[in-house]
Amino acid sequence: MALTEYLGAIVMEIDGQEVEIESLDVTFKTGRKLVKTMNRTGRAKGFAKGVGEYDLKVTAVIPVTGDVKWSDIQGAKITIYPMQSGGKRTSYLDCFTVDVGKKYSVDNEAKQDLSMVALREVVE
Repeated sequence: MALTEYLGAIVMEIDGQEVEIESLDVTFKTGRKLVKTMNRTGRAKGFAKGVGEYDLKVTAVIPVTGDVKWSDIQGAKITIYPMQSGGKRTSYLDCFTVDVGKKYSVDNEAKQDLSMVALREVVE
């Protein structure tokens, strides 16, 4: 049986500048909505199409100097590419920051949690 290689770590770039992050969660919301109707069965009959959106949740460490101004990001291109060869790059276009929060704990380094939205996804 042959071994299968899986995608490992990624590198994140914002407008061509490499950014140090701890984790990235990407969620695509389809925008579909349940349509409820009054009928004898007492259940919904279908859905309506809506506008999709990409939600990005980023956890980044806070450096002593040279940090990215996360709250100022708007219209950015975020590119995620695998460190291994052969993987495809994924870019999120027209990104903007919605929320910026900081988190401190006794055992770990200072971190910031970011909520971002992208308007498009392109697999290159």
